[in-house]
Amino acid sequence: MSNHLLSLLIWLPMAGAVPVLIAGSRSSLSRWIGLLVAIVTFVASLFLLTGYDTNGPVMQLVEVHPWIESLHINYALGVDGISVALILLTTFVGVLVLIGAWDVIKDDKPHQYVAAMLVLEGLLIGVFCATDALLFYVFFEAMLIPMFILIGIWGGPRRVYATLKFFIYTFLGSIFMLVGLIYLYQQAGSFDMATMAATPLTMSQQSWLFFAFLIAFAIKIPMVPVHTWLPDAHVEAPTGGSVVLAAVMLKVGGYGFLRFSLPMLPDASAHYAWLVIVLSLIPIIYIGYVALVQEDMKKLVAYSSIAHMGFVTLGLFIVFILVRELGNYDAAKLALQGSMVQMMSHGFVSGAMFSCIGVMYDRLHTRQIKDYGGLVNVMPWFALFMVFFAMANIGLPGTSGFVGEFMVILASFSANPWIALVAAFTLVIGAGYTLWLVKRVVWGDVTSDKVAAMKDINGREAFVLGAFAVVVLGIGIWPEPLVHLMGGSINHLVHQLAISKI
Repeated sequence: MSNHLLSLLIWLPMAGAVPVLIAGSRSSLSRWIGLLVAIVTFVASLFLLTGYDTNGPVMQLVEVHPWIESLHINYALGVDGISVALILLTTFVGVLVLIGAWDVIKDDKPHQYVAAMLVLEGLLIGVFCATDALLFYVFFEAMLIPMFILIGIWGGPRRVYATLKFFIYTFLGSIFMLVGLIYLYQQAGSFDMATMAATPLTMSQQSWLFFAFLIAFAIKIPMVPVHTWLPDAHVEAPTGGSVVLAAVMLKVGGYGFLRFSLPMLPDASAHYAWLVIVLSLIPIIYIGYVALVQEDMKKLVAYSSIAHMGFVTLGLFIVFILVRELGNYDAAKLALQGSMVQMMSHGFVSGAMFSCIGVMYDRLHTRQIKDYGGLVNVMPWFALFMVFFAMANIGLPGTSGFVGEFMVILASFSANPWIALVAAFTLVIGAGYTLWLVKRVVWGDVTSDKVAAMKDINGREAFVLGAFAVVVLGIGIWPEPLVHLMGGSINHLVHQLAISKI
């Protein structure tokens, strides 16, 4: 099984979409089939933990099959510790999204919704497994299609505008990446990522390629100033779409930097690290203030996602100052570890926050903060989860939100105390907009008869929020298993970045 485990994880959910569509919208059969496929995929992904050796070679569970032999393009898969963590995040969220949407989509083509989610899950796993650059690009592009469908069919009143903006932004960025990959292929003679990473390039070549990849991955994360598609996409997307978009799809941008920009273009990445660091610090401050004035809950959490992902790119590029200027390898490893823990944490916390907003929207059909108030009086169990995830969003010690941010700030302090100071300031702004949201929505007196009539969470919703809470608390209290899982891959990458390719 281990020889084909990665292919199974990619194609099982996509194949599972076929019986879901055949079942149609009759009763709840399509949803049960979809949930069963998602659970089996998640259970299968757990075998990665037993099959992956943290002390072994970087890429493991490798599969290589000829695809387009004349161009040396292969169907090539493999995982390292970073990939394993992101695949587990994807399969875990995949199960919770289908459970969360159980009653919400029941009257509006539920079989198509479930099928789109399963296809999206398979394509995302493909992105994290691909070791052939063209295969990576195919998965990278293809995942836009199911997300486009999810927002376009089950989204809000401005869903067509949001889907077109989302598609145009991300597709445009991908074109730059494709041109860069074709150029790299001409230099390396192969689309194999390891071969590309070992191919020497001049500073000029690296610089052009760096900006081609920067545009593609900055849009995906997203970074300022190419971030404006994200709030619109989140606001119009159905709850499940928002959860997958925030929890997994944004991570593809950070993963792209880890797989392409850093190891393939280390000299250009080191030269332009200051640019990415500045672009990372701007959202940490600026976007925080933008979030403060939002009246739509989804928009507020969407902007907070941009601010939190700023920590990911800061951790990825502060490494070059630490390794090349200061020779501080321990701090560099800490920065990359913090960056990855932040990616994982943000996946769980933002997914949980959007799930909470979905619970409220299902009852009152509004996301305006002013329409709520005093929920703790009528929905005490929901209020418990909402406040807990808000604390994690702030970065309260004991939650996963604290661990990644603390590690990145600590590593940044070794590079430049001023960078660390600006980065740490987000904890203050984050507390501002998150507590301001909780104060108006959860605390106080019940503001209307509609709010007074709201029912507390049911067992299905409690399961989804409880599962998120367990992981957020688990990583917050004991992050060592996650750090250990990715340790070997991060050590290898840090030593790779220290070597010039010129």
